[in-house]
Amino acid sequence: MPHITLPDGLYGIRSAMAFRPETAKPLNELVQVLLCDAHTLSAGERELIATYTSYLNDCHYCQSIHGAIAAAHLQGDEALVSRVKADFQHAQVSEKLKALLVIAAKVQESGKKVTALDVERARNLGATDLEIHDTVLIAAAFCMYNRYVDGLATVQPQDEAMYRERGKIVARQGYVNVSKSYLPQTAKLD
Repeated sequence: MPHITLPDGLYGIRSAMAFRPETAKPLNELVQVLLCDAHTLSAGERELIATYTSYLNDCHYCQSIHGAIAAAHLQGDEALVSRVKADFQHAQVSEKLKALLVIAAKVQESGKKVTALDVERARNLGATDLEIHDTVLIAAAFCMYNRYVDGLATVQPQDEAMYRERGKIVARQGYVNVSKSYLPQTAKLD
C-alpha cells in the first residue's frame, strides 16, 4: 500500500507522476532525452543501462518496465535483458556496452567509485565522451527514479504481460507522448 494517496489505476512511477504533474514534466523530459532521443547508443542499449541500474537497486517496477522497453527495442529479446541483469559480462552485447555497464554499476553504488581506468577502458572500446556522460547520468537518474518509486511504496504489479505490453507502447511513442495519457491536461508536456 502506498505511503500517500496516489491515483488509482496507475502503477509505479506513473502514479507518483500523476500525483505531482509539475515534477513529472521535467522527469519525463529528462528520460526522453536520455533514453529516446537520437544518440550514438541505441535506445535498446540505453534502456539496458536503465534496467541494469534498476535491477541493482532492486526496484521491481523500474527493472520490469525498462526491461520490457529494452526488449521491445531489441526485437523482443527478453532473454537478453535477463542475461544482462544476471551476468552482463557473458551477455551478447558489445564490449563497449559492457564497459559502460561497469560504469553504471559503480555510479549506482557511489559516483566516487567510477575510476579513470573505468573511463579509459570504455574509451578504448569505442565509447565517446557523450556515451560516458549519458551512462553516468542514466545510472544517477535511475537511482533517483527507483527511490521515487520505492520510497512512496507505489503499487508494482507482478504481471509480466502488463509490463511487456506497456513496454511496447513506450518504445513506440516515447516517454513524453505516453505521459500525456495519464497527466492532467494542465501539466501535459508539449
